[in-house]
Amino acid sequence: MNAAAPEALLADIGGTNARFALASPQHEQPLREDSVQVFAVADFPSLADAARHYLDRVGAAPVEAVFAVAGRVDGDEARITNHPWVISAARTRQALGLQRLQLVNDFAAQAMAVSLLRPQDVVAIGGVAWQGADEGDRTYAVIGAGTGLGVGGLLRRDGRYYPLQTEGGHVSFAPGTPEEIDILQRLSGEFGRVSNERLVSGSGLVNLHRALSQIAGEDPGPLQPADITAMAREGDARCLRAIDVFCAVYGAAAGDLVLTLGAWDGVFLPGGLVPRLMPWLQRSGFRQRFEHKGRFSPAMARIPTLAVTHPQPGLLGAAALARHTPR
Repeated sequence: MNAAAPEALLADIGGTNARFALASPQHEQPLREDSVQVFAVADFPSLADAARHYLDRVGAAPVEAVFAVAGRVDGDEARITNHPWVISAARTRQALGLQRLQLVNDFAAQAMAVSLLRPQDVVAIGGVAWQGADEGDRTYAVIGAGTGLGVGGLLRRDGRYYPLQTEGGHVSFAPGTPEEIDILQRLSGEFGRVSNERLVSGSGLVNLHRALSQIAGEDPGPLQPADITAMAREGDARCLRAIDVFCAVYGAAAGDLVLTLGAWDGVFLPGGLVPRLMPWLQRSGFRQRFEHKGRFSPAMARIPTLAVTHPQPGLLGAAALARHTPR
């Protein structure tokens, strides 16, 4: 490695997978895409063990790292929301022999990825296109469905980027139709409080299908998200309806986020479920519910909603954070 321009270790840790890569922070496009490797989090007792396994495989010895984790970061510590790992930045830094370690919420990284995304890295949902980042102050929203529902934002002010770390996926679900009210009643009986993540996530798709089956007086049996999408492709009416409701609720939540943040410059949709549901997102009620915001509907109709198709947006955002870190 070049001592004047050392590499940085990147990690994007979700409830299911741990993604690692190296970055060259001094480069305009810092992510080394040829260095990406993915491991199951269940295969390792800790983040440090998974990171050491990766570094041994690639033969790297970086001095700094940016780790994006799917959970709330509280000072030195983070807990993975959908996995039992508890991560200490200080202990992990020491275990890996690093000089610097940034521990951030995964959607802070997803938000920072927007600063490096190109128009070819996104697909517009609806008729409003995005021409890429341009000059001036901007406010973007980020809301992505995967193992959970991640929510963040990105501010650009005076040429600098500021990612917003939130747990907005856990805000309360607000039904918008009589059917969704019925679904809320079913899920309330099961969970008590119902957040958007209970519907807009991998497990949320299963929850929706189960609730719709219960409304119809049927027992769907145990299903996984992949089962529902596979059956939908085969024309199963209830699976198709579950996906339609999923997309509509997703659109409503994305529109609410725009109003909350004042994100008039665009909404980005990362997450593992988004590419799998792309055909349905494009022809579903996602965009209609996104725009359906009463007196603000005309303003909402001008805002792009952009599915992120870059293969590793979390690592791309971690690389952007490494690039913008003072040295």
